[in-house]
Amino acid sequence: MTEHKAQDTFIRNEREAGIAKLADQLAVKLAERAPKHDEEGSFPFENFADLHQAGYLKLTVPKQYGGDEISLYELVLAQERLARGDGSTALAVGWHIGSMLHIRNTKPWPEALYAGFCKEVVNDGAMINHFASERATGSPSRGGRPGTTAVKTEGGWLISGCKTYSTLSPILKHFTLSAAIEGTDEVGDFFVRRVTATGIRIEETWDTIGMRGTGSHDIILHNAFVPDEAMISRSGSGANSQRIDDGNGWLLHIPACYIGIAYAARDFALDFARNYRPNSLPGPISELPHIRQQIGQIEADLITARTLLYTVADRWDQQPAGRIALKPELGLAKYIATNHALRIVDQAMRIVGGTSLSRKLPLERMYRDVRAGLHNPPMDDVVLRNLATRALEDV
Repeated sequence: MTEHKAQDTFIRNEREAGIAKLADQLAVKLAERAPKHDEEGSFPFENFADLHQAGYLKLTVPKQYGGDEISLYELVLAQERLARGDGSTALAVGWHIGSMLHIRNTKPWPEALYAGFCKEVVNDGAMINHFASERATGSPSRGGRPGTTAVKTEGGWLISGCKTYSTLSPILKHFTLSAAIEGTDEVGDFFVRRVTATGIRIEETWDTIGMRGTGSHDIILHNAFVPDEAMISRSGSGANSQRIDDGNGWLLHIPACYIGIAYAARDFALDFARNYRPNSLPGPISELPHIRQQIGQIEADLITARTLLYTVADRWDQQPAGRIALKPELGLAKYIATNHALRIVDQAMRIVGGTSLSRKLPLERMYRDVRAGLHNPPMDDVVLRNLATRALEDV
């Protein structure tokens, strides 16, 4: 990883500088382990031990429970820099710290459950993720009814089904999931403690070309018991209908991750261009016009994506009343970031040349990792459709 002397223009104060420094220091450690976990497809438990020890896991927990209560802008700043070290770990932990920010703002959990879990995050390094994806329904953002079912029993619920893309599954002791409530048209969200619930197992299905270290396996549940007090909400209930809509700003942890990977690829290409001197040239390839053209394209894409990403995050922080109306811009920030990240890594590999295909260099891993961004929510077609709908309504 390259260490930059120039101040990042998106760091606006000492607090943000401290968050960036924390993420930078962690990214160095993650970068050292990334090739091994990518090759093996193994889960980086040691990375998460470092994240806990450094206090990263509690960044979005409220101050009243011992967290740092960082803003969305600060989350984006941290996640982008962490991803420069290892995209898989950054994306995986992003689901946790993003979820904690989302829960903090929308307040869907019963207070006692929320307060208790926040303390576990701070003291024990507990993490959370919500599992909704299933093979039969595809992405939950498309609105399919879960095939996972919740059956009422004495004192609680028996949950059965299979959840896919269950990121962080090897390490989570707690997770939430959505399940269809048997005998009704309702869907419930449940808080599951793996340490007390029986009938839960992980099927290690995650074997992909990119993001190989996220541990996004399948979780199989067979009559897993969840007590009544662990039901977070159910559709149609009064409490659920009053849930705060924050526009899902927390999902900006996704584009932040992919821009971080692209930034690392950019740095690698710049270092290569400055130092590679073939004997057919009087100086490094960075002096060649076509290489400078490619570097200029990388900078244009990177600056555009980062500017949009940080601007939208700041607007979300500063204008709580306008968060729902900001959804098209939140989606656009993800669309631009992921597609520009693909182009940036591609340009970086063109600069480095055939050597970039070597597994001894990080670029081929970065190339595979950024491809995953196309399949994280919101999808490109949804983003463009939402922008078109708003434009037509405005007219």
